[in-house]
Amino acid sequence: MTDKKFAGRYTTDNQDDLVVFLIGMRVNKRLALHKWLPVFFAMPGMIRELYMNKDELGFLSMESYFGLRTTVMIQYWRSTEDLLAYARSEKHMAAWKNFNQKIGSNPSVGIYHETYKVKAGDYESIYGNMPPYGLGKALNVIPVEAHRASAKQRLGKNAAKTTSI
Repeated sequence: MTDKKFAGRYTTDNQDDLVVFLIGMRVNKRLALHKWLPVFFAMPGMIRELYMNKDELGFLSMESYFGLRTTVMIQYWRSTEDLLAYARSEKHMAAWKNFNQKIGSNPSVGIYHETYKVKAGDYESIYGNMPPYGLGKALNVIPVEAHRASAKQRLGKNAAKTTSI
């Protein structure tokens, strides 16, 4: 993680389609460590693989959040084709098979994911005095100029493209 912060207001270039993928787990029975810990520990290896092969896999970036019972990772992907190809990859299929064999319908731990296809121009972001974060880690960060000052202006396929910083 970088400590570099962009002073002022910045946004992301929204000229490309992208996929937002939410994936996580919920601990339903806290004392069933033998059930949910293996699920929890299956993810770091896949995340390492994604970051090490970003361009090849179409993975852009992610953020993680941990609650008392529920975790969520917000991932950004280049396309649904890239995401689905990764879902069929060796490392992911091994983790999925392991989950189904050891957990199946056992209620000790739950898993979930949601996939959103987002068209170019149908998303926007704003960052003030922030390091690269969220979409700002996944896409080009550009300064907010007069024609991009409001969310309404940033939402649209006609927002002028400028050089990234």
